[in-house]
Amino acid sequence: MGATRAQKELYFQKLRNLISKYPSIFIVNVDNVGSNQMHQIRVALRNKGVVLMGKNTMVRRALRSILSEFPQFEKLLPHVKGNIGFVFTESDLKEVREVIVANKVKAPARAGAFSPTDVFIPAGNTGMEPGKTSFFQALGIPTKIARGTIEIVSEVKVLTAGSRVGPSEATLLNMLNISPFTYGMTVVQIFDSGNVFSPSVLDVGEKELIDRFLSGVKSIAAISLALHYPTIVSVMHSLVNSYKNLIAVALATDYTFEGAEKAKAFLENPEAFAVAAAPAAEEAAPAAAAEEEKPAEKEEESDDDMGFGLFD
Repeated sequence: MGATRAQKELYFQKLRNLISKYPSIFIVNVDNVGSNQMHQIRVALRNKGVVLMGKNTMVRRALRSILSEFPQFEKLLPHVKGNIGFVFTESDLKEVREVIVANKVKAPARAGAFSPTDVFIPAGNTGMEPGKTSFFQALGIPTKIARGTIEIVSEVKVLTAGSRVGPSEATLLNMLNISPFTYGMTVVQIFDSGNVFSPSVLDVGEKELIDRFLSGVKSIAAISLALHYPTIVSVMHSLVNSYKNLIAVALATDYTFEGAEKAKAFLENPEAFAVAAAPAAEEAAPAAAAEEEKPAEKEEESDDDMGFGLFD
């Protein structure tokens, strides 16, 4: 039975209020998430986010009804498909995502379901009677009878990620009390301040962001310098290069200025600068020699012992 007109209006108003209050929205997939697990997720998100579920047709209609006031939410419409819901938040996106995906529940394999991961049956004694060997034979699992029970000879992969679970696989896994799957909310897309992006963006670290930013700055500076087009990042390099050109002109002509006088003085009398640098080098030499003498003294002491101890 569909929602009544009053229920739809109440839903539309709730969606409008949440959109007005929260700047960020997680679009989450809720396949195989039960009501009890959903309650636990809501409790975990308390004071951090608000979960809103609804039929896709009603969600689309609600979003279209607010596009005149919030046109940026048109970007959400293509992602309203499948078994999805919304988590509204104004907290740190990484922190909220961790809370959303942390709640996982183990589940047995069901025939007809798609396996989210590769599933292996470990080697070892199963404790099952020999009459159930047919289940293992149907799946090509090598076994032997040991002490009146079935023993799996080696580890075997019975399901591949993305494949459909067959009746034999489901029955065998349940008989072995193996619950290979875990179900919970998964983040599909993130809407933040008018932009929709993949949740993998949250995995980008601060160092990587800084490195990419600096790389972009260097590229812009190089292009600006090559085109002789001034930008904020290239002005500093342009000033330094211009200053070097002025000094070069001053050295080649009789024109001078304060910055070029030292360079001219060095070229006219380089020996004077060499003499000025010599005392500093002489002062540093004794300290270096003292450091070298210390290990030498230790070597001489060990030589005097000639390899004999005090009581030899």
